Amino acid sequence: MLPETCQFGCLVAQGKMEVRTLPLPEIQPDELLVKQEVCNICTTDYQQWQGLREHQGYPMAGGHECTGIVIAKGEAVEDTFNIGDRVAVVYDYCGYCQACKQGEVTGCENIQQFGKNYSGTYYGIFGFADYFVRKAQSFVKLDTDLSPSEAAFVEPLSSVVQNLNKLRLRGGIDTVVVIGGGTMGLLNAETARAFGARVIVSEIMPKKTATAQAMGFETINANAEDPIQAVKNRTNGRGADVVIVAVGATIANNQALQMVKAKDGKISLYAAGYPAPEMEIDSNTIHYRRLALIGTYGSTIADFATAAFLLNTKRVDVSKLVEKQFPLEQIQEAFVCASTPGSFRVSVVMNQPEEKEEAK
Repeated sequence: MLPETCQFGCLVAQGKMEVRTLPLPEIQPDELLVKQEVCNICTTDYQQWQGLREHQGYPMAGGHECTGIVIAKGEAVEDTFNIGDRVAVVYDYCGYCQACKQGEVTGCENIQQFGKNYSGTYYGIFGFADYFVRKAQSFVKLDTDLSPSEAAFVEPLSSVVQNLNKLRLRGGIDTVVVIGGGTMGLLNAETARAFGARVIVSEIMPKKTATAQAMGFETINANAEDPIQAVKNRTNGRGADVVIVAVGATIANNQALQMVKAKDGKISLYAAGYPAPEMEIDSNTIHYRRLALIGTYGSTIADFATAAFLLNTKRVDVSKLVEKQFPLEQIQEAFVCASTPGSFRVSVVMNQPEEKEEAK
């Protein structure tokens, strides 16, 4: 019997998450009903909870790094998706605006991603809901051999894929320095390595440095040595071909300028910060150094597909980036944990995965 209601985590005020209930809509011919397993708490989610980051308003039914199992589908949905498939939500999109025609579904001009698209009361896309209904075009398939917490990384990984595609890494040639060994820093590092680059991670927190080392990366302890000189020492004085700034801080931006090679270097300003970080550079420096400063936000349908492939094939292993799991009824405690400095991704569990039958 299919569920008639869903329970979902909701931001009702600064620093306050609650679990609420809504009726589920009827499944339309082009839609899937998904039994959500987990939703990971993104930096955006907990910064909105903290009141550091803007959002559409209260109440906010947020969460967007989610995965679950298809339990019903509309009659018009083809065999691309079947009952029992594990899927992750992309974003809803119209498919015919200029942004969608270019594949930039996160920038759809007709569907506001965190507006009141699913309820007249709640903003957001209900990522922390135990069940939800979406158009089939808004999903990608994931391997059921992945843990739900790992499968939920497809959305953040898609933005990393876009970042690295913009950087046009040269496998076997480029040295990439990632400043910041948090979840997104190490996700960039993992993916850059999968693309064939040499990767060095610079970090100040011992826990994050240890995790980077456990994942097999060269590391720089920025508390114990000058990270700029350390990069020079490890690149025969040249500097890095690419620097990815994965922490939103002025000091990190300015370190990147000194870590990157003298000519034709690339710096990815991957992370946002609140208040907005600054960067001490003038246009002449960019001109004469032939320096590329690259910003990344959002992702395309192709990026989501690549992210799913990287996870399904284990070319990107995110198992060490899962900090802890909390049941939906403890979502407030989950946000406290996620916002604690040094935490990696925290998963909110809506439904436990079903155990697989052993092959006979």
